[in-house]
Amino acid sequence: MISHVLPTYNRAPIAFERGEGAWAIATDGTRYLDLGAGIAVNALGHANPALVAALTEQAGRIWHVSNLYQIPEQERLADLLVAHTFADTVFVTNSGTEAAELAIKMARKYWSEKGEDRSEILTFEGAFHGRSTGAIAASGGEKMVKGFGPLMPGFVHLPWGDMDALEAAIGPRTAAVMLEPVQGEGGIRPLPDADLRRVRALCDRTGALLILDEVQSGMGRTGKLFAHEWAGVTPDIMMVAKGIGGGFPLGAVLATEAAAAGMAAGTHGSTYGGNPLACAVGARVMEIVADPAFLSEVNRKAGLLRQKLEALVAAHPEVFESVRGQGLMLGLKCKVAPADLVKAGYAEHILTVPAGDGVLRLLPPLTITDAEIAEAVQRLDRAAGRLE
Repeated sequence: MISHVLPTYNRAPIAFERGEGAWAIATDGTRYLDLGAGIAVNALGHANPALVAALTEQAGRIWHVSNLYQIPEQERLADLLVAHTFADTVFVTNSGTEAAELAIKMARKYWSEKGEDRSEILTFEGAFHGRSTGAIAASGGEKMVKGFGPLMPGFVHLPWGDMDALEAAIGPRTAAVMLEPVQGEGGIRPLPDADLRRVRALCDRTGALLILDEVQSGMGRTGKLFAHEWAGVTPDIMMVAKGIGGGFPLGAVLATEAAAAGMAAGTHGSTYGGNPLACAVGARVMEIVADPAFLSEVNRKAGLLRQKLEALVAAHPEVFESVRGQGLMLGLKCKVAPADLVKAGYAEHILTVPAGDGVLRLLPPLTITDAEIAEAVQRLDRAAGRLE
């Protein structure tokens, strides 16, 4: 059968028709235990009843009006985000890529309004900030930028985690430092808390803004609402997406009043961003995930999963090297190609996600049960056995 979909994805030969919690059910009825969660998107699992209710209730009222008018659901989501974070203001987007574009614009506009020629943004190798031309320029990886012609200028790419290189590079032309507290696509690489605090201190010393990309690491994924909270620092601008919509397309840029001061009326916009449907779902996600009791459970389950994964690594020394990550954002450093493990997992009816640096990503729904964790590790054990 000929597909008329642009072939930019290397898709697995599996199609899903429905989901239940941590399970995705294929069109042939096969049940797969989902440790990918749509790449950290389905934070509360498939077909979560609370989210289904929020979506259907809003769908029966109004879907879209555009940002020409006030949108109560958008205001409610923004209020929740501000109440639980460092931020003073929120711009709602449809995706993480859109959030990256605004973060870049906001940082440069901040300095333009001050009349200072500071447009340079420092980023780290291995980063992933989206697929737009601005976002790929920020990431700088050859695989993402090759063949796409002149890119947005002004980005300096530093070795991952090299604080000395950052200190040497940051200066009077630096508008911002942009980084992921835990690199996702780059291989589940957490920046140590001490290093994140050093980044914050360098930004404070030089006046540069700190942009944190919490698209994958945010919304409870690491056991706190946002990963930077572990280090006890706050950014000036933060990108959010994936888990915030629980499966519905949604993103946001959060900022302090000072960092966002240049973004006056007409400087940015979106037709769909902040629509009532997405915001109704996002507000319900926030109410659930921001609950300290919910986050405590994420941490408990993360400890259980990590313990079992450490035993898995020990049982398959020819396949695995180590466990890395934080909370329920974990990676298995592999001695085999991660793509081979993903494929072996299909045979054991378990879904995982490959990443850079030879890592297999495990991003289960935050609502995964203890029994499902045990079942998942058993299936990973059988998948690893296929490669020995």
